[in-house]
Amino acid sequence: MNTSPDVHIYTDGAAKGNPGNGGYGVVMEWVGKPYKKEFYEGFRHTTNNRMELLAVIVGLEKLKNPKTKVLVISDSKYVVDAVEKKWVFGWEKKGFAGKKNPDLWKRFLKIYHQHHVGFKWIKGHNNHPQNERCDALAVMASQLNELSVDVFYEKEESKLL
Repeated sequence: MNTSPDVHIYTDGAAKGNPGNGGYGVVMEWVGKPYKKEFYEGFRHTTNNRMELLAVIVGLEKLKNPKTKVLVISDSKYVVDAVEKKWVFGWEKKGFAGKKNPDLWKRFLKIYHQHHVGFKWIKGHNNHPQNERCDALAVMASQLNELSVDVFYEKEESKLL
């Protein structure tokens, strides 16, 4: 991204057991404005990587203005490398053949192309305030009494049984 972002989106995902109960956390901060939003959701059976990717998707989908300049800050090498090293665009050309989480990658690409998005990887559990907050939200979401169903994941996993 060549210009300064208008929004920073911090994301994290968690899954107990991996697969197991999972959740994501998102903190959005508008640059130069005292405006911040947080989002989270928990799922009864999912994976850590799905939650990491879903956090990014949800953050981008919450943006109201197309072509927003965004910096996504994540501790997920899976997500950051897939985009920054352009792997996901190759996967897309091959129809995501043999790749995990095609449903989420397709959803990601749809919203990704609507904005100007850059990525920055940060080390997790390293006292970064927004990353720690996202982690807390993700873990809390995974422990909620009412958990959502990760329909695609549960359907795919049932095919393996």
